[in-house]
Amino acid sequence: MRIETERLIITEISLDMAYDVHRNSLDEDNRKFVPDEVFETVEDARETVEFLMSQYGRFEGPLIYPVITKTDEENIGYVQMVPLGDGIWEIGYHIAKKYTRNGYATEAVKAFLPLMAKMIGIEEVQGICLSDNIASKHVLKKCGFEPYFEGIGDYQGKKREIFKSIWRKQG
Repeated sequence: MRIETERLIITEISLDMAYDVHRNSLDEDNRKFVPDEVFETVEDARETVEFLMSQYGRFEGPLIYPVITKTDEENIGYVQMVPLGDGIWEIGYHIAKKYTRNGYATEAVKAFLPLMAKMIGIEEVQGICLSDNIASKHVLKKCGFEPYFEGIGDYQGKKREIFKSIWRKQG
């Protein structure tokens, strides 16, 4: 798969991206908001990349796609769809700290979400983040997600203050 926006390319992950996955995972926002997606070594990232590559063409596991800038072909993060069970899917995204505050996450999610929902065959997608992740909440809202819960809930196996929203296919 390959999706192009005005400034970005969203494509399939490959082994040669392991270093970028490692590097992009180390910033403080990633450590704070999605600590299970931090890869301390390139080898840790490579093992995960191999697994992620095996998920393409299937709908049982996470579908993760790197986000690359068109101008300098820099791998700046990813967008993903993750099955939660019972036909429910969640959107995820991360843009490395160096590239945040430029609208890249919003641009990537807006391009990715409708195409992935159609490919998977779903009409709703969940958006879940920690309540204090203000940037992520803004991205979800800008991409058409409607909030439906904010309070204590399960987040990566712990009870945390979370924000939940839902996107529904239009038309």
